[in-house]
Amino acid sequence: MSERFEIFDMNGELIAVQERKEFEKEIAEEFAEKGRITRKVRAIRLLLLTSQGRVYLQKRSKMKRANPGLLDKTVGGHAAAGHSYSMTVVKECAEELGFPSTVLDTSEFRKAVRVTDLTIIGVLQLIEILENFVSKRRLADGSFFEQPYITGMYLGYYDGPIRFVDGESCGIESFSMQELRDELAAHPEAFTDDLRFMVDRYEQLMVPVEQMGDG
Repeated sequence: MSERFEIFDMNGELIAVQERKEFEKEIAEEFAEKGRITRKVRAIRLLLLTSQGRVYLQKRSKMKRANPGLLDKTVGGHAAAGHSYSMTVVKECAEELGFPSTVLDTSEFRKAVRVTDLTIIGVLQLIEILENFVSKRRLADGSFFEQPYITGMYLGYYDGPIRFVDGESCGIESFSMQELRDELAAHPEAFTDDLRFMVDRYEQLMVPVEQMGDG
């Protein structure tokens, strides 16, 4: 069965449920014609850290149409019609990187990352929902494509093994926050715009578990 998306106007009003391929074809044509997209879908983005505070970044396949070969957030994906943000992020962790995870609210999250065996399961939290997040993607021909989303932003911790399941990625790298800051400054062209946005916005939360506050 093909994937279906809930389609929203730019005010966040649900206007349709549509097949993914049909929607993507229509917005590509709209962007080519107008230079902007006037509809959006729901999606998730996740930054995953080890308990020591190292950040996992996906190396996108060079075969990908958008952002080929760039280092990206750990996990990203669309929310299918009828799926919550949290259901989507758990599903994407399993499908993209092959590990189980759970989403907890902030108070439980802060406790759970201290007492859970993070080599067995990832523990995630929803940071915020951005109603008008615009993902800017570089294409192989050097042009850019900008797509608006309603996006659930997540952060989590996991110390276990990662295995690639669906071919979306060609590798994964981990960085300390200092290493990541240095690389972003020295080689900004090696990273996606999504990742730079998330690091700028959530850097204060990207800390080792032992440095996390209680509230």
